[in-house]
Amino acid sequence: MNYKAYINRSILTVFFSGLALAVSAQKEFNILRFGAKSGLSTNNTLAIQKAIDEAAKQGGKVIIPSGNFITGPLSLKSNVELHLVSDAVLLGSTQRLDYNKLMSLISAQGQQHISITGNGIIDAQGRELVENLLQLLREGKLEDKQWLMKRPVEENRPNIIFFQNCKDVKVTGITLKNAASWVQNYKECDGVLIDNMTVQSTAYWNNDGIDIVDSKNVKISNSYFNAADDAICLKSEKADKSCENVLVENCKVRSSANGFKIGTGSLGGFKNIMVKNLTVFDTYRSAVALETVDGANLENVMVSGVRAKNTGNAFFIRLGHRNIDNRYSTLKNVLIENLTVEVPSGKPDIGYPVEGPPPKVLPHNLIPSSIVGLSGHPVKDITLKNIEIVYGGGASKAKAYVSTDSLALVPENAAGYPEFTMFGELPGWGMYMRHAEGVLLENVKLSYRDADFRPALVADDVKDLSVIKLNIPASEAKQTIVLNNVTNPVLKELNLPSGETGAVLTQSK
Repeated sequence: MNYKAYINRSILTVFFSGLALAVSAQKEFNILRFGAKSGLSTNNTLAIQKAIDEAAKQGGKVIIPSGNFITGPLSLKSNVELHLVSDAVLLGSTQRLDYNKLMSLISAQGQQHISITGNGIIDAQGRELVENLLQLLREGKLEDKQWLMKRPVEENRPNIIFFQNCKDVKVTGITLKNAASWVQNYKECDGVLIDNMTVQSTAYWNNDGIDIVDSKNVKISNSYFNAADDAICLKSEKADKSCENVLVENCKVRSSANGFKIGTGSLGGFKNIMVKNLTVFDTYRSAVALETVDGANLENVMVSGVRAKNTGNAFFIRLGHRNIDNRYSTLKNVLIENLTVEVPSGKPDIGYPVEGPPPKVLPHNLIPSSIVGLSGHPVKDITLKNIEIVYGGGASKAKAYVSTDSLALVPENAAGYPEFTMFGELPGWGMYMRHAEGVLLENVKLSYRDADFRPALVADDVKDLSVIKLNIPASEAKQTIVLNNVTNPVLKELNLPSGETGAVLTQSK
């Protein structure tokens, strides 16, 4: 199946035929007319909500004018556009008790034709909000099952935007800053346009830049995300729901976790996902992570044109079994093409306000890009085309070592939290694949700056592996490629340090 063409047809059908995302905004409702006051001493929640309610009666535009306006949680209504002029700053209340009824600064449930526009700023003041939350927890005025062990749970920390079960949503031009938890969550929505947005949110943990949860017909474009967790993340939280027809293009991201990620929450499904022209920098985990571990079907994903520098890992594709029922996830029809990545030897996000977690007690060398399924449940039909990955190298057997004749020592970790370090030390430095079927590598270059003793590519329990035009300029290992229990391999046009014959080791149980 030509799933690249299939995804293109699906996405183009959505975004050029049926998704108007228009909001009737004939009349303007300036919040000053409803009693709002600029400054840092007035809470304007009632005034702004009154303006929204009036605009909802006939459809209109609520204007946040120049100035600083403090507000508690607001409920956006159908046919209302919330517009922030270029010098407007909407400041979230730092009093946690203000959010007891609505756990987000701006929310909407079951609404349609809603939008947030303009060039203004929404600053949730998340760090100050969490400080107030911690004080309330110390005083016993709120409860939290986790805060003494780690940090307050996400349910105790508000989002900036939370839209659920909404139709025709548009959020453009604005800047979102300093969330106490996820910056924005679009859950079970149909028709979401995010364009020309800036997210600057490293105020606290779990600051996903944007989460698309079981939503359909979504476009995220021309935006910048700097987040203290995953930058752009798709999730599925219900077994009967899915993310479908999602286009991400022309975005720049950094993250204390992953650049673009599908998962971890993966109960329902992901289908027809396209990512184009993505720039990733200073990111702790993977530039691209595709993960289904809770029973979801993940299929028809195309990632094209990724430029990543100073990231912990190039790509991570994982099918796991974290769910406790008998359902198994499926992962198939994935194309990653035109990807260039530099993976340094050091910690790629060092110096950021909220870095990724420190190295674990058990050491490991640099982790290769991985494609990993489960025994009896392989990842299927993966194409990697026009790929170049440069690693820092410098591996040491004194730090960690898994020999190629002991590949069974690599743990399956079927129920583990999916991340590229979940298997610990891996036996190769460039690419590692296990429990896969129908994998094509075409025009791939793997290299390192400092020597690495491991093979460049290791494939274990793989059926129908095709490697065409593989370029590995240097390799310390006697065998550059190790194939273990690989059936029907096709190897063509290999440019390896010691030639094609002596550099490939084929073994079986």
